Amino acid sequence: MGRWEPNARGRLERAALELYLERGFERTSVAEIAERAGLTERTFFRHYTDKREVLFAGSMALQELLVDTVARVPEPATPMDAVTAALGAAAAMLQERQEHARRRQAVIAANAELQERELIKLASLSAALADALRQRGVDDASASLAAEAGIAVFKIAFRRWAGQAGQAGQAGQKDLSQFIGESFAGLKAVTAGT
Repeated sequence: MGRWEPNARGRLERAALELYLERGFERTSVAEIAERAGLTERTFFRHYTDKREVLFAGSMALQELLVDTVARVPEPATPMDAVTAALGAAAAMLQERQEHARRRQAVIAANAELQERELIKLASLSAALADALRQRGVDDASASLAAEAGIAVFKIAFRRWAGQAGQAGQAGQKDLSQFIGESFAGLKAVTAGT
């Protein structure tokens, strides 16, 4: 194999997801992922620290998008308005990857270690959102509450979106931003009587 392999990350990601779905996460090795991708183990480790990270490699890009969006929201916006805008930007970024998201969720749902990693990722996103809100002058408690509520909405909406029956893009399917809107409406409804 040559020194440079085009789209090595994408090839490794596809190979890993295929193998995780076929054999299960636990029974898939890095060597098998690299072989399926037509690459070497060394190439795998140039891109990922371990086989879990293939599923979570996009976390940093998502976090950066959320934080950058919160920073760009015009000043009179409330903390929840800023979080809503950030989740809308995330939805736009993720919408094109619905089939990947659906398959990724199936792998994570079948493995407790991966579920734990997913919760850690979501906690990191919440902390980053809260920090971005604090940078806007939002007090600590309000920033934390808005960020946690936003990530809870995102988590519920993402699971519903990824779990839609059928193939991505079929008629009648909702996009992620619609599920986020519905989840925010649901949050308002359950807190209206307090």
